[in-house]
Amino acid sequence: MPSSDDLVLVTGATGFVGGHVAERCCELGIPTRAIVRKGSDTQLLTQWGVELIEGDLTDASAIERTVRGVTIIIHCAAKVGDWGPVEPYRDVNVRSLEKLLVAAEATGTLRRFLHISSLGVYEARDHFGTDETEEPSTSGIDGYTLTKVEAEQLVRQHIRERQLPATILRPGFIYGPRDRTILPRLLERLQRGQVKFFGSGEQLMNNTYVGNLVDAIFLALDQPQAIGGTYNITDGQLVSKRAFISTVAELFGYPVPTKSVPLGVAKTLTKISETLWRLLGKSEAPLLSNAKYKFLGLNLDFCIDKARRELGYAPQFTVSDGMQRTVDWFRHQKMA
Repeated sequence: MPSSDDLVLVTGATGFVGGHVAERCCELGIPTRAIVRKGSDTQLLTQWGVELIEGDLTDASAIERTVRGVTIIIHCAAKVGDWGPVEPYRDVNVRSLEKLLVAAEATGTLRRFLHISSLGVYEARDHFGTDETEEPSTSGIDGYTLTKVEAEQLVRQHIRERQLPATILRPGFIYGPRDRTILPRLLERLQRGQVKFFGSGEQLMNNTYVGNLVDAIFLALDQPQAIGGTYNITDGQLVSKRAFISTVAELFGYPVPTKSVPLGVAKTLTKISETLWRLLGKSEAPLLSNAKYKFLGLNLDFCIDKARRELGYAPQFTVSDGMQRTVDWFRHQKMA
């Protein structure tokens, strides 16, 4: 476990997952540093006592300043999304990671590197208990998933060739307080009555409450045998798309979706939408993208037995606990 003798660098600390990691570090009394872009909202980080260094992960000199004296890096930063050219994703998710690794290895102080990847690195198909023995898909369905695979490959290369003391965690669909992207978009569509299930809606989600993920991160840092390892992380209690989305609707007082689109129709419309949007050069994702089809249409059941066995991971928050905490936060934000 990191201690007061460590200096932890959390990348992406102004974001959703990174913010929760930085908060946990500060709760534990661990000196914590973050690299933040100019103009970022750093109010919470300042409140928690995080040391802030202004800069960008694409800037090698800023990275060198940031990693000085750092003993642990928890790399949460990433360009996320389900649309757009691959290169901007690669700039952040791969090239910036390479700069970070090289700079950190050169310090001589780094003792652990924790890389947050994604269950999105697996092939976009139905999964029924898939574990870490399955190799990531190198084709990817979009710039995000493709470059997350490339990022993992880079980390593993550094583990092999430079003895980088790294661990890779693969969470699924992350939800929880302070999510300002996925859940807010779902709420907007629920409010407008625009949500339809694909097929039966009984396909499982790969849900991961942010508090469970943060627990997994600190368990991994506490286990020397986790070095070099890769672990799937979910809530361990998977729910169907229908159950999850219906629960969100009920908790927020929106009509529960009842309509559905046959899976075959949804898949065909997704292909047409993506093809058309590319031909038109659209910068925003179509209503139906491969990522959205995956989220709504595929069965996403991944095995977390390895994390349970090797990390001692036992998800502390149930789905109902996580959703209630998430709803409470959103309601508090509306009243604030």
